[in-house]
Amino acid sequence: MIQTDYEFLPGVPSGLVMKRLNAAGGNEVSSGKLSSPESSAALAVNTFGWFMDRPELLPVFPMLQLLNWPAILVEVEYCTRFPWSGGKHPWLDAWVETPTAIFGLESKRFEPYRDRKDSTFSNAYDRPVWHDQMVPYESLRDRLRSRSEQFQFLDAVQLVKHAFGLVTQARRKAKKPYLVYLFAEPRERAGRVIDEESKQRHRAEIARFAEATKGAEVQFGAISYREWLESWSDSDLRLACHRSAILERFQP
Repeated sequence: MIQTDYEFLPGVPSGLVMKRLNAAGGNEVSSGKLSSPESSAALAVNTFGWFMDRPELLPVFPMLQLLNWPAILVEVEYCTRFPWSGGKHPWLDAWVETPTAIFGLESKRFEPYRDRKDSTFSNAYDRPVWHDQMVPYESLRDRLRSRSEQFQFLDAVQLVKHAFGLVTQARRKAKKPYLVYLFAEPRERAGRVIDEESKQRHRAEIARFAEATKGAEVQFGAISYREWLESWSDSDLRLACHRSAILERFQP
């Protein structure tokens, strides 16, 4: 196993998290990306890794109407395989299960304000394997591919691919699938302030994606890290301490 001197937040089971990271496709550890000041993976694995051995403490996502909470499983770096063997399959930043539902979480930190967004779908995504209730995602796939619909801040192509992976996994597990977009709104990047207009345009694109995928089998929901953290109950001291540690180190 690849070793690292990276310091996780208190209470995060570093051995479990490292095992997941080393098995994942992002090469976060050996590349040194995990220790980068802009690491999105560091925020996600520290936030959700803490819940891996205490999933019942994971706070609910308030923007979704959920039944049968609490969670029974929390993982980081989870691969949702498509219904074929070859090619690339999507990796989610975190994975949550309840008795009746699955949640794939895509976490963003600086990426909306930094990375160029892809518009590429291979022909494999045109296979008739997604079922009738995924038509909204298929329609958006086609508009993204033709560039008749474009996003500057939101990686919509990645989210559509995640949704296809989620619906495949949901069929295997006979559970309701949810795609959760969890995003930071950092004050600055590399010493330069991130303007409020960019943040609002990012939120507008999230809303446009949500509208475009409404009614699909994979329900989409989005919330900022700060909004989600603020919704956490103060009744459990361990949870409150974890929230404080996230806010202090990552300032999401």
